[in-house]
Amino acid sequence: MSILICGSMAYDNIMVFPGRFQDQILPDQIHILNVAFLVPEMRQEFGGCAGNVAYNLRLLEEDPLIMATVGRDFDAYRTWLERQGLERRYIQQVDETRTAQAYITTDLDDNQLTAFHPGAMDHAHLNEVPRDAGIRIGMVSPDGRQGMLDHAAQFAAAGIPFIFDPGQGLPMFDGEELTQFVDQATWIAVNDYEGQMLKDRTGLDFDELAGRVSALVVTRGGEGSVIYADGDRLEIPAVEARRISDPTGCGDAYRAGLLYGLSRSWPWADTGRLAALIGARKIEHQGTQNHRFSRESLAQEFVQAFGYAVEL
Repeated sequence: MSILICGSMAYDNIMVFPGRFQDQILPDQIHILNVAFLVPEMRQEFGGCAGNVAYNLRLLEEDPLIMATVGRDFDAYRTWLERQGLERRYIQQVDETRTAQAYITTDLDDNQLTAFHPGAMDHAHLNEVPRDAGIRIGMVSPDGRQGMLDHAAQFAAAGIPFIFDPGQGLPMFDGEELTQFVDQATWIAVNDYEGQMLKDRTGLDFDELAGRVSALVVTRGGEGSVIYADGDRLEIPAVEARRISDPTGCGDAYRAGLLYGLSRSWPWADTGRLAALIGARKIEHQGTQNHRFSRESLAQEFVQAFGYAVEL
């Protein structure tokens, strides 16, 4: 079963400031802020929601399809995808732009300052969800504003069930647009902060949102997640990570687990637990595409974490 993931592909430029932002910023001078941070440590990672979700699905031996727009500087990322065995037919290069770039500076207290350049992502609407590619399940994740609107409408028109995962793109839309996304989607996945914003902008509470879709999934970090489905509220426990290295991309790893379970018509209890386990494995590594696991190792760890087995 083909899974199409519409969303961003990005380079994450991660810098570490060996101090504390609060020691460099004068609170009474915020209105004329002019601060420079010396960052002796810097690394570039492959990221973006679509790339991250697809990477995790590939570890599960799936063959997901990525739909994204990238820029003239995409060669390194393209080579990485080739090495992972990920399909690239729906990744369109827009030569007059750069691939989306995130510049993230973290201090010793894990505070972050982030600047994001969307670049080619703003051209996401150039792609169109294909009706003749055997796609059986889709996902609309953070991307260019018009692209997200178009791809949701195209999934709905084609009768392809999809997850609406607005992520950090949620503030781009007003209540009416978000309600339209909800009514087109089959499932919704948000974290607790995004869920509150979704409620505020649509005027719908979680029960009302869940009543418009097959399921609403709300992740809550270390407190686990909640799945509203079939009139029930299912609590999914978090899996304790063996070490906490980098939370970036944990939500994308979780969503890969959702797509895997949905593609196999698993019960929500099993799907949510697999998603939580994959999220824990990701958080143990820096970057969003540096962790490794296999279906066999996950199956063993699933039994250890939850006390029963699933067939991966």
